[in-house]
Amino acid sequence: MLKAFLFDMDGVLYDSMRGHVQAWHDTLAAEGIVVPPAELYLYEGRTGHSTINLLFNRTFGRNATPEEVERIYLHKAQRFNELESPESKPMPGAWEVLQQVKQAGLQRIIVTGSGQQSLFEKLDKHFPAMFDRDKMVTAYDVKHGKPNPEPYLKGLQKGGLQPDEAIVVENAPLGVEAARAAGVFTVAVNTGPLADDILWNAGANFVYPSMQALADDFDAVIAASI
Repeated sequence: MLKAFLFDMDGVLYDSMRGHVQAWHDTLAAEGIVVPPAELYLYEGRTGHSTINLLFNRTFGRNATPEEVERIYLHKAQRFNELESPESKPMPGAWEVLQQVKQAGLQRIIVTGSGQQSLFEKLDKHFPAMFDRDKMVTAYDVKHGKPNPEPYLKGLQKGGLQPDEAIVVENAPLGVEAARAAGVFTVAVNTGPLADDILWNAGANFVYPSMQALADDFDAVIAASI
């Protein structure tokens, strides 16, 4: 029996990925690391530490030092705040999906790699009465980022769920991989520049071009997942 939806945040509930990608691009360029912006979408869901080390090894043949990781990630966060001032906008269609999930009597659980302190206040402002504090998985709850299944396994645990009792909504290939590795039926919303095939190949059960498209086809997704 379906009992819950697990939602990624950036690129699913918020139209924020362009800001994250630009912030990473600008910060890494200042370090002498050249990465095409489109490539950075492939890394969404990784921890900041993992992303920095992947690109340091490719560029310099070594891991970043802890001091370098801290400095680079701080600069990235500062740059993102500059680009997103005053704040990211909710993704069109997200509210409609959440309303349908709530009306169906299903839990709403957040699974995000974000660690921002104001996360709950932000969600409560844009999506009032949709999420509970104890039904959120953030960067502080896990040791391994996506594509490791740990974030979604934690989400299932917080909801008291078995994998076949939930649906994940993701936008990133690594997030889709993580959800599928956790054994959960996964809907991908392609809100970025990546080809649909990348999300299908990551294991998505459905791929939609937007959250609004998911809202419009909500009943079909429910039927297919059961």
